[in-house]
Amino acid sequence: MSSCSLRVRVTRRPRYVCNSCDGAQLTHHLQRAADVPVVAPAPERPIDGGMATEALIVHVVVSKFCDGLPLYRQSQMLARQGVALDRSTLSNWVGRACWWLTPLYELIIGTVLAATKLFADDTTLPVLDPGRGRTKKGRLWCYAVDDRPWCGESHPVAAYVYSEDHRVAHPAEHLATFKGVLQVDGYNGFKRLAGDRADASVRLAFCWAHMRRGFYDFHVSTKSPLAAEVLARIRTLYAIEAEIRGHPAEHRRRVRQERSRPIVEALHAWLEDHLPRMSGASDLALAIRYALRHWSGLIVFLDDGRVEMDNNIVERAIRPIPMTRKVALFAGSDGGARHWAIAMTLIQTAKLNGVEPMAWLTDVLERIVSGRTKAHELQALLPWNWTPDHDRNSVDALAA
Repeated sequence: MSSCSLRVRVTRRPRYVCNSCDGAQLTHHLQRAADVPVVAPAPERPIDGGMATEALIVHVVVSKFCDGLPLYRQSQMLARQGVALDRSTLSNWVGRACWWLTPLYELIIGTVLAATKLFADDTTLPVLDPGRGRTKKGRLWCYAVDDRPWCGESHPVAAYVYSEDHRVAHPAEHLATFKGVLQVDGYNGFKRLAGDRADASVRLAFCWAHMRRGFYDFHVSTKSPLAAEVLARIRTLYAIEAEIRGHPAEHRRRVRQERSRPIVEALHAWLEDHLPRMSGASDLALAIRYALRHWSGLIVFLDDGRVEMDNNIVERAIRPIPMTRKVALFAGSDGGARHWAIAMTLIQTAKLNGVEPMAWLTDVLERIVSGRTKAHELQALLPWNWTPDHDRNSVDALAA
């Protein structure tokens, strides 16, 4: 905020009166009507009765949800430039911007759920609970698509959905229309979602990074050679993945069948052989049981070149939320938490597609507010389809 330049936008609307009409042929009433001034209509504004431009509003939104600047800090930074804006005013701007952008957000959600391979995860979002003097634990669910590791045609997307609690019914509700491979951690809500599908339309692929964590933590605390053995075998699998990342799905599947499957099968036999030999209450035994319990989902990647070994793509998409949450502390209401989901969806999806969020959202908001882009034309505003106005003008000029 301190590095930006604040300017006043002046909109000039000249008033015109027609004095060339032949007064002799008009009645006195019509003569008076002809003298009424004509003024161009005022441009649409994103805030009813407000003077803030789309660029300033988007700057506030991106600064909060992308750069981790809470609204009270932005208010202080603006004050140093002679612009007095209360935090509540900035909060209203964020809410209004999200209201305008909701149709685009819903389009992105629909795009995600139309995929046949999806990553999913969730994280906490404290939300102020009026009347109780404390916050409640809301959740932000992230559903991501990223087919770049296997040269897929889909564009990367990260979509967030807010819920007021962590009930297992939420994933089933969000993914009611989804069919395909769902790559997740071991949360029971995702397991129930797949188990409740009588047509087996959802197949779960579990995360090797989550499975590995128990062995890693045990090795760090005890230097156990058994845990080190498991970590070494998993490290070999990841080395193979690094070699085939960016190759077509069929090539990845073939390499995994030839090189990764023998390692995975040997690891499974090793885990089953060593589990009876150790105390059932030990952390190492817990890690082994977790691996064996999720084994059917852990080996999905061997037969499907589109599937990753882990859920790290969505883990990276989730990471900005705790960082923003650390400085913002909590959302002010359930409505504010939903605004959080909308803003994060738009910003993170833009970043995944190599689009600068500030420039994109400013242009998108201007087009939506002005009515230049209609509801049925929102596909053109998705980050991977978006063409800035200046680029379009350049193309038109070349064409002329």
